[in-house]
Amino acid sequence: MRDSAPTEVDGKPVKKPLAKAEDDSESIDALRERLARKLGAQAASERAAEKPEPGVLRVVARPAAPVAAPAKAAGALAVSPGGEPAPGIHWSEPRRAAAAGAVAPAKAAAPKKKPDHWSYHGEGGPEHWGSMKSEYSLCSSGKRQSPIDIRDQISVQLDPVQFDYKPSNFRVIDNGHTVQVNVSPGNSIEVMGRRYELQQFHFHRPSEERINGRQFDMVAHLVHKDLEGKLAVVAVLLDRGSVQPVVQQVWNNLPLEKNEELAAKSTLDLNGLLPADRGYFTYMGSLTTPPCSEGVLWMVMKNPVSIAANQIDIFSRLYPMNARPVQSAAGRMIKGSN
Repeated sequence: MRDSAPTEVDGKPVKKPLAKAEDDSESIDALRERLARKLGAQAASERAAEKPEPGVLRVVARPAAPVAAPAKAAGALAVSPGGEPAPGIHWSEPRRAAAAGAVAPAKAAAPKKKPDHWSYHGEGGPEHWGSMKSEYSLCSSGKRQSPIDIRDQISVQLDPVQFDYKPSNFRVIDNGHTVQVNVSPGNSIEVMGRRYELQQFHFHRPSEERINGRQFDMVAHLVHKDLEGKLAVVAVLLDRGSVQPVVQQVWNNLPLEKNEELAAKSTLDLNGLLPADRGYFTYMGSLTTPPCSEGVLWMVMKNPVSIAANQIDIFSRLYPMNARPVQSAAGRMIKGSN
């Protein structure tokens, strides 16, 4: 039996020495166990399978946490592929509508609508006439179209045009394309052995016809028809100068509204619209407006008639430009009177 250690020496207490660890390996094992539990290591039963080496401290790394997805930009909408809010998100109606618009496929642009009626400008202009309606196809496919630039004509002895015009009642209409004058029956021409009755006359600015490249201020087209329905048009060129009496009568009876027909109280004598020298050019062509029907006999007066500047201005206020561009004259015979 051991002697007990003294508790006092010379009357002073003696400190007890610290107990020595029974085994350094046991102290290391205890530390390893506590550290393993703290770091989430494997269960003690799994570690028991491994025999630790004395004096070696093993540290088990903690599994990496999953990386969080980056936050959406401020103001971004949480939208599912179908355009609905993501689960757990509730939207107000305006926000729901905004999201629906963000994911909705863009609608195809509506096809451009064709104009309802032909004109002299834009989508309804002369270059589009032929495609606007099937009955206008000759405007683009015809081979004997009018007007033309009269060049390289052959001079021959032509029968004169016999004009049988007399004072007649007339009505004026602004038809949306020009000013047209409808005259009472009883006015006619005779040419090349055929008689044509005057139907109406109307105006274009500038002249549609050209002579050796020259274009005139205006032109009057006097449209006639024979008993078989064939058309003959006399073109009277109008050049700036003195007052034209027949034109003034027409202007005096202009209606206030488009497509309104006004019956004049006076009579009109179209002999006053014709030039004194009635030499002419002639060729086969077409109407200069849709449907651009061909087989029209044209007689273009060689000499223009004077029209005052203010008379031109009155028409210009209604129609600054209502002339079809010149068409190809290739392959056609053009005759001019001696």
